[in-house]
Amino acid sequence: MKFNFLMCAVAALVPMIMGSIWYGPLFGKAWMKEMGFTEESMKGANMALIFGLSYVCSFLIAFVLQTLVIHQWGAFSTLINEPGFAEGTGDVAVYFQDFMTNYGDRFRTFGHGALHGTILGLLFVGSVITIKSLFERRSFKYIAMNVGYWVVTLALMGGILCKWA
Repeated sequence: MKFNFLMCAVAALVPMIMGSIWYGPLFGKAWMKEMGFTEESMKGANMALIFGLSYVCSFLIAFVLQTLVIHQWGAFSTLINEPGFAEGTGDVAVYFQDFMTNYGDRFRTFGHGALHGTILGLLFVGSVITIKSLFERRSFKYIAMNVGYWVVTLALMGGILCKWA
């Protein structure tokens, strides 16, 4: 198996698109209120830097996320250090090729990837945001908006990454 960089590049667009919707028309005013921002305070930022770094971070998320939503990565990572596997020779390489022929497309649906993305969003990212927000004395509304964004975003990313063959 090889990392699919094009797939990651496309999936990395999801947080940008979702962010413009989520923190724009859907919850933009509520988010600004929770953050203590005004229209005036939002001006003057280096948007090229913000969007550029955000895209790089989104790409890194997609890069790791593909190994979590595509089950076949688990079989690959288990066998990678076996003698001859990397060269494509030996019994282990033949076994893996047979495995991929028989099971390479199992659980490779948008819904399955979205399920894994949702679980990661709720249990992992949601926990990180909640812990951070509690110590910052943020409101439940703030936590719900941000966790909700990442749950939806990771569900979409997971779906795209898992379905892309």
